[in-house]
Amino acid sequence: MPALVASDLDRTLIYSSAALALTMPDARAPRLLCVEVHESKPLSYMTETAARLLTDLGDAAVFVPTTTRTRKQYQRINLPGPEPTYAICANGGHLLVDGVSDPDWHAQVTARLADQCAPLSEVQEHLLRAADPVWVRKHRVADDLFAYLVVERELLNEDWVKELAVWAENRGWTVSLQGRKIYAVPKPLTKSAAMREVARRTGADLTLAAGDSLLDADLLLAADQGWRPGHGELADTGWTAPALRALPERGVLAGERILRELLAAAGSGRFA
Repeated sequence: MPALVASDLDRTLIYSSAALALTMPDARAPRLLCVEVHESKPLSYMTETAARLLTDLGDAAVFVPTTTRTRKQYQRINLPGPEPTYAICANGGHLLVDGVSDPDWHAQVTARLADQCAPLSEVQEHLLRAADPVWVRKHRVADDLFAYLVVERELLNEDWVKELAVWAENRGWTVSLQGRKIYAVPKPLTKSAAMREVARRTGADLTLAAGDSLLDADLLLAADQGWRPGHGELADTGWTAPALRALPERGVLAGERILRELLAAAGSGRFA
Protein backbone atom coordinates (compact mmCIF):
# COMPACT_ATOMS: atom_id res chain seq x y z
CA MET A 1 0.00 0.00 0.00
CA PRO A 2 1.20 3.57 -0.61
CA ALA A 3 2.42 5.55 2.37
CA LEU A 4 0.17 8.18 3.90
CA VAL A 5 1.76 11.63 4.28
CA ALA A 6 -0.07 14.05 6.59
CA SER A 7 1.62 17.44 6.58
CA ASP A 8 0.82 20.76 8.16
CA LEU A 9 0.79 23.63 5.67
CA ASP A 10 1.55 27.08 7.12
CA ARG A 11 5.20 27.47 8.06
CA THR A 12 5.77 23.79 7.22
CA LEU A 13 5.16 23.53 3.48
CA ILE A 14 3.89 27.04 2.60
CA TYR A 15 5.13 30.41 3.84
CA SER A 16 3.93 33.99 4.04
CA SER A 17 6.32 36.76 3.00
CA ALA A 18 7.14 37.41 6.65
CA ALA A 19 7.99 33.75 7.27
CA LEU A 20 10.19 33.07 4.22
CA ALA A 21 13.47 33.71 6.09
CA LEU A 22 15.44 34.56 2.95
CA THR A 23 18.71 35.18 4.75
CA MET A 24 20.96 34.39 1.80
CA PRO A 25 22.28 37.07 -0.63
CA ASP A 26 19.52 38.28 -2.93
CA ALA A 27 21.17 36.78 -6.01
CA ARG A 28 21.09 33.33 -4.37
CA ALA A 29 17.48 33.45 -3.19
CA PRO A 30 15.33 30.57 -4.48
CA ARG A 31 12.67 31.12 -7.12
CA LEU A 32 9.26 31.20 -5.46
CA LEU A 33 5.83 30.00 -6.54
CA CYS A 34 2.74 31.75 -5.14
CA VAL A 35 0.25 29.11 -3.92
CA GLU A 36 -2.31 31.35 -2.22
CA VAL A 37 -4.03 34.60 -3.15
CA HIS A 38 -6.33 36.40 -0.71
CA GLU A 39 -8.28 39.56 -1.51
CA SER A 40 -6.39 39.82 -4.81
CA LYS A 41 -2.99 39.77 -3.06
CA PRO A 42 -0.33 37.02 -3.04
CA LEU A 43 -0.20 35.51 0.42
CA SER A 44 1.69 32.20 0.59
CA TYR A 45 4.65 30.71 -1.25
CA MET A 46 6.86 27.69 -1.67
CA THR A 47 10.03 27.32 -3.69
CA GLU A 48 9.72 26.06 -7.25
CA THR A 49 11.82 23.07 -6.23
CA ALA A 50 9.41 22.33 -3.38
CA ALA A 51 6.53 22.53 -5.84
CA ARG A 52 8.13 19.84 -8.01
CA LEU A 53 8.81 17.68 -4.97
CA LEU A 54 5.19 18.01 -3.81
CA THR A 55 3.98 16.98 -7.28
CA ASP A 56 6.17 13.88 -7.10
CA LEU A 57 4.98 13.17 -3.55
CA GLY A 58 1.35 13.31 -4.67
CA ASP A 59 2.14 10.61 -7.23
CA ALA A 60 4.09 8.42 -4.80
CA ALA A 61 1.91 8.59 -1.67
CA VAL A 62 -1.50 9.48 -0.27
CA PHE A 63 -0.78 13.13 0.45
CA VAL A 64 -3.14 14.66 3.03
CA PRO A 65 -2.90 18.43 3.69
CA THR A 66 -3.42 18.69 7.45
CA THR A 67 -4.17 22.17 8.75
CA THR A 68 -5.68 24.24 11.52
CA ARG A 69 -7.17 26.46 8.83
CA THR A 70 -10.93 26.50 8.32
CA ARG A 71 -12.32 24.89 5.19
CA LYS A 72 -12.73 28.30 3.57
CA GLN A 73 -9.14 29.31 4.36
CA TYR A 74 -7.81 25.97 3.10
CA GLN A 75 -9.72 26.09 -0.16
CA ARG A 76 -8.06 29.30 -1.32
CA ILE A 77 -4.70 27.47 -1.39
CA ASN A 78 -3.72 26.13 -4.82
CA LEU A 79 -1.10 23.46 -4.20
CA PRO A 80 0.86 21.95 -7.10
CA GLY A 81 0.44 18.30 -7.95
CA PRO A 82 -2.55 15.95 -7.98
CA GLU A 83 -5.65 17.16 -6.17
CA PRO A 84 -5.63 15.42 -2.76
CA THR A 85 -8.54 13.04 -2.20
CA TYR A 86 -8.42 13.76 1.54
CA ALA A 87 -7.67 16.93 3.49
CA ILE A 88 -7.85 17.59 7.21
CA CYS A 89 -9.10 21.06 8.20
CA ALA A 90 -9.94 22.88 11.43
CA ASN A 91 -7.32 20.86 13.33
CA GLY A 92 -9.17 17.63 12.62
CA GLY A 93 -12.71 18.96 12.96
CA HIS A 94 -13.41 18.47 9.27
CA LEU A 95 -12.25 15.60 7.08
CA LEU A 96 -12.66 16.63 3.46
CA VAL A 97 -13.26 13.90 0.89
CA ASP A 98 -12.95 15.22 -2.66
CA GLY A 99 -13.35 18.73 -1.24
CA VAL A 100 -16.51 18.02 0.79
CA SER A 101 -16.65 17.66 4.57
CA ASP A 102 -17.58 14.14 5.71
CA PRO A 103 -20.71 14.70 7.88
CA ASP A 104 -20.30 11.50 9.89
CA TRP A 105 -16.75 12.39 10.88
CA HIS A 106 -17.75 15.93 11.86
CA ALA A 107 -20.62 14.59 13.97
CA GLN A 108 -18.25 12.24 15.80
CA VAL A 109 -15.87 15.11 16.54
CA THR A 110 -18.53 17.51 17.82
CA ALA A 111 -19.99 14.79 20.08
CA ARG A 112 -16.54 14.12 21.52
CA LEU A 113 -15.98 17.82 22.22
CA ALA A 114 -19.35 18.21 23.93
CA ASP A 115 -18.51 15.27 26.18
CA GLN A 116 -14.90 16.00 27.08
CA CYS A 117 -14.24 19.73 27.42
CA ALA A 118 -15.69 23.14 28.26
CA PRO A 119 -17.89 24.70 25.58
CA LEU A 120 -16.54 27.09 22.97
CA SER A 121 -18.82 29.84 24.26
CA GLU A 122 -17.07 29.85 27.65
CA VAL A 123 -13.63 30.12 26.05
CA GLN A 124 -14.74 32.79 23.60
CA GLU A 125 -16.23 34.85 26.42
CA HIS A 126 -13.00 34.60 28.41
CA LEU A 127 -10.90 35.72 25.44
CA LEU A 128 -13.15 38.70 24.82
CA ARG A 129 -12.97 39.71 28.47
CA ALA A 130 -9.31 38.99 29.25
CA ALA A 131 -7.42 39.98 26.08
CA ASP A 132 -6.04 43.53 26.01
CA PRO A 133 -7.40 45.61 23.10
CA VAL A 134 -3.99 47.33 22.96
CA TRP A 135 -2.53 44.26 21.25
CA VAL A 136 -5.58 42.37 19.95
CA ARG A 137 -6.48 43.09 16.36
CA LYS A 138 -9.17 40.44 15.72
CA HIS A 139 -11.26 37.89 17.60
CA ARG A 140 -12.21 34.90 15.47
CA VAL A 141 -14.15 31.62 15.81
CA ALA A 142 -13.15 28.87 13.37
CA ASP A 143 -15.89 26.59 12.01
CA ASP A 144 -17.67 26.73 15.41
CA LEU A 145 -14.93 24.50 16.81
CA PHE A 146 -12.23 26.71 18.32
CA ALA A 147 -11.21 30.35 18.76
CA TYR A 148 -8.17 32.44 17.98
CA LEU A 149 -6.88 35.98 18.34
CA VAL A 150 -4.89 37.95 15.79
CA VAL A 151 -2.41 40.07 17.75
CA GLU A 152 0.46 42.53 17.44
CA ARG A 153 3.37 40.37 18.60
CA GLU A 154 5.62 43.29 19.53
CA LEU A 155 2.96 44.52 21.98
CA LEU A 156 1.89 41.12 23.31
CA ASN A 157 2.65 40.21 26.92
CA GLU A 158 3.69 36.57 26.56
CA ASP A 159 3.10 35.98 30.28
CA TRP A 160 -0.59 36.52 29.43
CA VAL A 161 -0.36 33.64 26.97
CA LYS A 162 1.09 31.40 29.68
CA GLU A 163 -1.71 32.38 32.06
CA LEU A 164 -4.26 31.66 29.33
CA ALA A 165 -2.72 28.23 28.80
CA VAL A 166 -3.16 27.37 32.49
CA TRP A 167 -6.77 28.61 32.44
CA ALA A 168 -7.48 26.59 29.29
CA GLU A 169 -5.77 23.43 30.57
CA ASN A 170 -8.22 23.26 33.47
CA ARG A 171 -11.11 23.25 30.97
CA GLY A 172 -9.78 20.65 28.57
CA TRP A 173 -8.37 23.13 26.05
CA THR A 174 -4.85 23.90 24.79
CA VAL A 175 -3.23 27.19 23.76
CA SER A 176 -0.78 27.71 20.89
CA LEU A 177 1.03 30.89 19.80
CA GLN A 178 1.86 30.85 16.08
CA GLY A 179 3.15 34.02 14.48
CA ARG A 180 0.47 36.66 15.03
CA LYS A 181 -2.21 34.19 16.15
CA ILE A 182 -3.08 32.81 19.58
CA TYR A 183 -5.15 29.64 19.23
CA ALA A 184 -7.41 28.15 21.89
CA VAL A 185 -8.29 24.61 20.77
CA PRO A 186 -10.15 21.79 22.55
CA LYS A 187 -7.78 18.97 23.51
CA PRO A 188 -9.94 16.27 21.85
CA LEU A 189 -9.80 18.19 18.54
CA THR A 190 -6.68 16.65 17.02
CA LYS A 191 -5.04 16.21 13.67
CA SER A 192 -3.85 12.75 14.72
CA ALA A 193 -7.37 11.33 15.07
CA ALA A 194 -8.24 12.47 11.56
CA MET A 195 -4.96 11.08 10.20
CA ARG A 196 -5.73 7.68 11.75
CA GLU A 197 -9.16 7.74 10.10
CA VAL A 198 -7.63 8.41 6.67
CA ALA A 199 -5.09 5.63 7.27
CA ARG A 200 -7.96 3.27 8.11
CA ARG A 201 -9.86 4.20 4.96
CA THR A 202 -6.87 3.93 2.65
CA GLY A 203 -5.25 0.90 4.26
CA ALA A 204 -1.92 2.73 4.55
CA ASP A 205 0.51 0.92 6.83
CA LEU A 206 3.20 3.62 6.83
CA THR A 207 2.31 7.09 8.11
CA LEU A 208 4.64 10.09 7.71
CA ALA A 209 3.98 13.56 9.14
CA ALA A 210 5.46 17.05 9.34
CA GLY A 211 4.62 20.15 11.35
CA ASP A 212 6.07 23.09 13.25
CA SER A 213 3.63 24.02 16.03
CA LEU A 214 2.27 22.72 19.32
CA LEU A 215 -0.93 21.80 17.47
CA ASP A 216 1.15 19.42 15.31
CA ALA A 217 2.72 17.56 18.23
CA ASP A 218 0.00 14.90 18.46
CA LEU A 219 0.23 14.34 14.69
CA LEU A 220 4.00 13.85 14.85
CA LEU A 221 3.69 11.46 17.79
CA ALA A 222 1.01 9.40 16.02
CA ALA A 223 2.97 8.96 12.77
CA ASP A 224 5.57 6.28 12.16
CA GLN A 225 8.05 9.05 11.34
CA GLY A 226 7.81 12.81 11.77
CA TRP A 227 9.77 15.89 10.74
CA ARG A 228 9.84 19.43 12.08
CA PRO A 229 11.66 22.51 10.75
CA GLY A 230 14.22 24.58 12.64
CA HIS A 231 11.63 27.29 13.37
CA GLY A 232 8.25 27.38 15.10
CA GLU A 233 6.89 26.53 18.53
CA LEU A 234 8.30 23.01 18.61
CA ALA A 235 11.80 24.12 17.63
CA ASP A 236 11.71 27.07 20.03
CA THR A 237 10.92 24.75 22.95
CA GLY A 238 13.29 21.99 21.82
CA TRP A 239 10.40 19.53 21.53
CA THR A 240 11.40 16.09 20.38
CA ALA A 241 10.13 12.51 20.16
CA PRO A 242 11.68 9.10 19.41
CA ALA A 243 10.56 9.00 15.76
CA LEU A 244 11.03 12.73 15.09
CA ARG A 245 13.70 14.29 12.89
CA ALA A 246 14.43 17.88 13.86
CA LEU A 247 15.79 19.63 10.79
CA PRO A 248 18.10 22.67 10.99
CA GLU A 249 16.62 24.57 8.03
CA ARG A 250 14.40 27.56 8.74
CA GLY A 251 11.86 29.35 6.57
CA VAL A 252 10.86 28.36 3.06
CA LEU A 253 13.98 26.21 2.54
CA ALA A 254 12.81 24.06 5.45
CA GLY A 255 9.68 23.29 3.46
CA GLU A 256 11.83 22.12 0.58
CA ARG A 257 13.93 19.88 2.86
CA ILE A 258 10.84 18.40 4.50
CA LEU A 259 9.34 17.48 1.14
CA ARG A 260 12.59 15.93 -0.01
CA GLU A 261 12.69 13.72 3.09
CA LEU A 262 8.99 12.81 2.89
CA LEU A 263 9.36 11.83 -0.74
CA ALA A 264 12.41 9.66 -0.02
CA ALA A 265 10.63 7.91 2.84
CA ALA A 266 7.39 7.41 0.91
CA GLY A 267 9.12 6.23 -2.23
CA SER A 268 11.21 3.63 -0.45
CA GLY A 269 8.40 2.44 1.77
CA ARG A 270 10.63 2.97 4.78
CA PHE A 271 12.20 5.79 6.75
CA ALA A 272 14.56 7.97 4.70
